[in-house]
Order: sequence, then structure tokens, then C-alpha cells
Amino acid sequence: TPTHEGLSSPVGMAYDASGNLYVANWSAGNVMRFAPTGERTVFASGLSGPSGLAISSKGDVYVASYNEDLVWRFTPRGDQAVFVRGLATPAGLSFDARGRLLIANRRTHQILAVRPDGAIDVAAEGLQTPVGAVELPNGDLLVSNIAGGISLVSGGLKARAINTDLRSPGPGIVAAGADAAYVVDYGGTTVSRIDRNGVREVIADGLSSPVGLASAPDGSLTVATWGANATFQIRRP
Repeated sequence: TPTHEGLSSPVGMAYDASGNLYVANWSAGNVMRFAPTGERTVFASGLSGPSGLAISSKGDVYVASYNEDLVWRFTPRGDQAVFVRGLATPAGLSFDARGRLLIANRRTHQILAVRPDGAIDVAAEGLQTPVGAVELPNGDLLVSNIAGGISLVSGGLKARAINTDLRSPGPGIVAAGADAAYVVDYGGTTVSRIDRNGVREVIADGLSSPVGLASAPDGSLTVATWGANATFQIRRP
């Protein structure tokens, strides 16, 4: 049963400290906010191809523009500014333990790490159309490549493929313990747990083009699909 319906090609999703769910609607050009009570509001509008979304420890909301090659930063009250420009089809966003914003820079096949002051580091390279990344507790990265499976980045910048089972791994990727991640298969119907050795366990099936994924405050997973333009709740195993 959908938890939130009436979305428009949802991609990036994240919860803030108060339990509000933010969803980037790619085709509608907006970001929706859903309160824990279910009330919905438009948090931001007039955006061009909003894709990845992440929320900092301070509560600022970062949204990637797939079309304009930049990332916006919004204050919790909605004040908008450009955080970084000059990207190359940015997709999924997340934060690492150092507070840097990880950006899946699709056209350059890299993961970039942007510091709070806007300085850019390369966190990973040699990927295959990356669209999402998550840092593991030891500092390694697991990366979803929409045309090239799941990659591990460990002990340097170079990535290596560890799993090619998924048809098109999407931007939705979140940590699953110390050595794994939950990943959506945009080209299929599943959410899977994939560990650093590439071992896959399907935890949910029957979804229609799942794209977005977020960890909910109650420990469950929230997944957004393009097939239903809705979100669904998955209890973690």
C-alpha cells in the first residue's frame, strides 16, 4: 500500500530530524515535504530536473539539478542559494563522515566530495555512469552505476565492480550496517542488500521502477517508484 501518492518522477529522498520526508520530484521541478502526520506542502518549486537530495546535520536541504549541472542549498525555512556549479549531470547525493556532500557526477564517471566551503575533492573515479553513493563506517564507498552495476571504492580512488545482478541500479542507495548497502533496481522491481563482497539479498520485490530510497526514523526504508509515482514502506529484515 502506498504511503504517499501523486508524486511526479520522484528521485532523491531524505528525512530531517523532525521526521519530515523530503522528495525531489524530477518531472514536476519541485521538492515536496511530508510531515509525520501525512500533511504535504511544496518546500521548493521552479527547479530544473531535481534529482538527488540530502539533508545536512544542520538541517539544510541540498538538491541536485540534473539539467543545470549544479546543487542548490536550502535553509530549513526554504531560503535558496546555489551551493556548487559546473557539475556534469549530478544525480544522487549523500554526506560522508567528514561532512562533505558526496555527488554522483554521472558524465565524468566520478564521485565528488564537496566541503562546506564549496571546495571540491574527487572521492572516486573510474565508474560507469554513477548515480548514487554511500559511505561505509570504515570510509569505503559503495556506488550504484545505472549502466554498470555496483562498485566498491576502497583504499584509494579507483572503483571496482562487485555486483552486476541488477538491471539498472538507481540513485536510491543507503547504508545497511557496517559493510553493505540497500540499493534499488530502477530497471527492475527490487530493493536489495549488497555487501562489500558483492553478495546480494533481495529484501523487497514487486515494485515498478524503484528509484529513490531513504532510511526512515522508525528503522524502516522508504522507497519511491516511477511506475506508481508513490512511496512505499519496507520493514528492514
